[in-house]
Amino acid sequence: MTSRADVPPMLLDRLRPICLGLPETYEEPAWVGVRWRVRKRTFAHLLTVGPDHQMARTRAAGPVCVLTFRSPVDEVHALLAQGDPFYAPGWAADVLGMAVDDGTDWAEVGELLTESYCLLAPRKLVAQIAPPSPVVTRENGLNQ
Repeated sequence: MTSRADVPPMLLDRLRPICLGLPETYEEPAWVGVRWRVRKRTFAHLLTVGPDHQMARTRAAGPVCVLTFRSPVDEVHALLAQGDPFYAPGWAADVLGMAVDDGTDWAEVGELLTESYCLLAPRKLVAQIAPPSPVVTRENGLNQ
């Protein structure tokens, strides 16, 4: 197993603004690695695993840092079809994992973690981040 100290500070620096920028979230040490929660529900978990760990199967050798989060089941299937860096940890149908490193698309991570948050947060908190649905009008096509 690994410890919180094994999570690269650079990755924490990338994830903190994403996770802590969402309403009523907090960071805490997990049994291994670091997790971000809304109320008492974990919406993101970052940890480093060795090459023999089941979550490292997306990479060939050496330790890998993995991020787990929630996603709608149909999106889980679509992302798994893309392959590396995504994988299914096997905990639940809506849990997705991805290997993260210097080449990670952080804009995509931001979208995925916001969606994970929205799946677990109370509706009143989700309403604070979800944009209102546009209303179509005859005059301009969209209500501005």
